Amino acid sequence: MFSLLDQHGKPVSSYTGTSDTRELSAHKGHGFGGFMRRVQLDESEHLKDDSFTVKVDVTIMSEFHTQETPSILVPPSDLHRHLGVLLSSKAGVDVKFQVGGETFSAHRLVLAARSPVFRAEFFGQMREGTTTEAIRIDDMEAPVFNALLTFMYTDALPDMKQEEEYAMAQHLLVAADKYNLERLKLICEDKLCNRIDTSSVATILALAEQRQCHELKAACLVFLSSPTNLGAAMESEGFEFLTKNCPGVIKDLLKSQVAASILGKRNSRS
Repeated sequence: MFSLLDQHGKPVSSYTGTSDTRELSAHKGHGFGGFMRRVQLDESEHLKDDSFTVKVDVTIMSEFHTQETPSILVPPSDLHRHLGVLLSSKAGVDVKFQVGGETFSAHRLVLAARSPVFRAEFFGQMREGTTTEAIRIDDMEAPVFNALLTFMYTDALPDMKQEEEYAMAQHLLVAADKYNLERLKLICEDKLCNRIDTSSVATILALAEQRQCHELKAACLVFLSSPTNLGAAMESEGFEFLTKNCPGVIKDLLKSQVAASILGKRNSRS
């Protein structure tokens, strides 16, 4: 604190200033450049015998101590767990499905919130109404529909054996495409992308072409750009289905082969 004292030794409030915390050193000065003009000092009543007194209060701090504000630990969301319990308990269900000889119960609002297809079916112009009869789904197996419902409530797939994942990913991709569940579709694409080999690539490529899975299709074409992989894949059961049902893919495959051949020749020359 920097203060001008009056003739009685008391600080003058209009000429008192404070500064922020500063680091002191031997070669640096500190003060107030516009504290008081010379004319003001000469005309003031604070001069005594042509002299004035300034009081400086300095507080020296050896070190700073900071204390973090304690935070409150917020647990992660468990909405998926509550919705999973809601599905398994069947509390408040208002719609039933008949799939592969099994009956599944669900909640229209949950399904409509997750799928625009179900929303149109339940609340749009093509709504089924409030009939108590079960809605038949003939183009899907019961385990696949069960996995579909589980994902729609919990945003996760149910536990399954490793040997079941490949087939389930194919069927679920079709189901996800049917009900416009984009995240589930991408999850299935990722699982299939990791299972590409010479025995499966033709089947996966056909599925990718039919369901507009562009990234999965691209991954298959990259794999088949190798003549060795292509030759082995042509001996698989899925390749005959691919050539008969997806002629456009064969054109894309030929293009990728030509591009790979040209690139290989350029690399060999360099």
